[in-house]
Amino acid sequence: MSKVIITGNDLTIDQVVDVCRNNAEVELSAESIERVKASRKIVDDLVAEKKVVYGITTGFGKFSDVVIDQDQCHQLQKNLIITHAVGAGDPFPKDVARGIILLRVNNLSKGFSGIRLETLETMIAMLNKGVTPYIPSQGSLGASGDLAPLSHMVLVMIGLGKAWYQDELLDGAEAMKRAGIPTIELDAKEGLALNNGTQAMTSVGTLALYDAIKLMKIADIVDALNYEAQNGVVDALEPRVHNVRPHHGQSVTAKNLLRILEGSKNVSRQGEIRVQDAYSLRCSPQIHGASKDAVDYVKGRVDIEINSVTDNPLIFPEDRAGISGGNFHGQPMALPFDFLKIAEAEIANVSERRIERLVNPAYSGLPAFLTKNGGVNSGFMIVQYSAAALVSENKVLAHPASVDSIPSSAGQEDHVSMGTIAARQAAEIGRNVRRVLAMDLMVACQGIDMRGNKGLGKGTQAAYDLVRKQVATLEEDRELFEDINYCEQLLKDDSLIEAVEKAVGTLEV
Repeated sequence: MSKVIITGNDLTIDQVVDVCRNNAEVELSAESIERVKASRKIVDDLVAEKKVVYGITTGFGKFSDVVIDQDQCHQLQKNLIITHAVGAGDPFPKDVARGIILLRVNNLSKGFSGIRLETLETMIAMLNKGVTPYIPSQGSLGASGDLAPLSHMVLVMIGLGKAWYQDELLDGAEAMKRAGIPTIELDAKEGLALNNGTQAMTSVGTLALYDAIKLMKIADIVDALNYEAQNGVVDALEPRVHNVRPHHGQSVTAKNLLRILEGSKNVSRQGEIRVQDAYSLRCSPQIHGASKDAVDYVKGRVDIEINSVTDNPLIFPEDRAGISGGNFHGQPMALPFDFLKIAEAEIANVSERRIERLVNPAYSGLPAFLTKNGGVNSGFMIVQYSAAALVSENKVLAHPASVDSIPSSAGQEDHVSMGTIAARQAAEIGRNVRRVLAMDLMVACQGIDMRGNKGLGKGTQAAYDLVRKQVATLEEDRELFEDINYCEQLLKDDSLIEAVEKAVGTLEV
């Protein structure tokens, strides 16, 4: 099993996925341990000296002007967690919950938060031994950090809340006991160090981004199959067309399509069958490419955020300062995750249009709904309906969450990001996009068969063969639900990407 060494500075998206989905082990670097110890000593000194520092010797939010006695520090931190753990809705998936812990560990390991080493080691033990907190997915404004979700994470550490252990949902104390992890009592600043940050939105968004990057490759593969099914005009993919408008995503999309289609006898040249294709084929490099460029922008923001310090106050060892700032505010991630939503939604928009072009005889020149005995058979009629419904739902979800703000904490926190909502919506849109692409994949293969397959390209042949391993050409109506499920699984488990890349080499994003 691989191991991820936490330094606070160089965590990658792939490593996040490895810990969240593949249960890679986590270990603190020696440098991080020393930084954490030094930062904690400053907090202890500030408490002993009775310095007024937000969240250490004061209350929180509107109560920041209330000074707390030293003998109340433990109760202050516990109360912070139990009163803030008021999330709503279904729990985050386990991979997201693990990501929340991991990203919080990476944040705290940088040595600007004043956490105790033993508290950090408790979180690492939870990751390595498989204790996954039950964290409700709704209830964060994404501004004073993800207060509610992160507080639910901390509940388990102090023997409260609920957590999964070995696939069983247990009381937090019982889950920790079975895993052999001692629960802790929070010391000065620790509650705030644990629940003040952007790790819930960033965990959801990072995993959604990782999946979106794969969707960009999948979209090109499915698009290429549509070129085969529609006798697409490949002149529009020529490099010189894209060299004169050199957006990166556009260029690599055209390049991917040409590689996947290499050797195809189904595609056409300009004027052979028609002069030009509809936009859903002809402009696919521009459409897919714009989404790829947007995804690349989001990746840059995520790379920064997962290695940043986002709690408050921050402890600076050089002058023993505890400075109250606003790094917990989610706006730097809220806007990128809203952008990710739009980028993903557009992939489904154009995919549904390609489905429509194949099932509509006015566009395709093929039998209506790709069935030979229409009337008795409905063929793929309602597949397009389902795709259209998902696309329409995406349009609602793609509305930017970040344009909204509701003041909180009696006006002290008067602008909030709603970034966690944006991240959750990006994940949901991604799931819808994958389903639409699965339908498009199946419909394109049917279109190829009905058009008359003269010979597929290197990459499209690999994709077609994978689909046809289980999904037969539709001759008479049958249940299509499981066929779509199979196609979606090919996208979800990377089988489609792996088969095509084995044939043509790594596709670019």
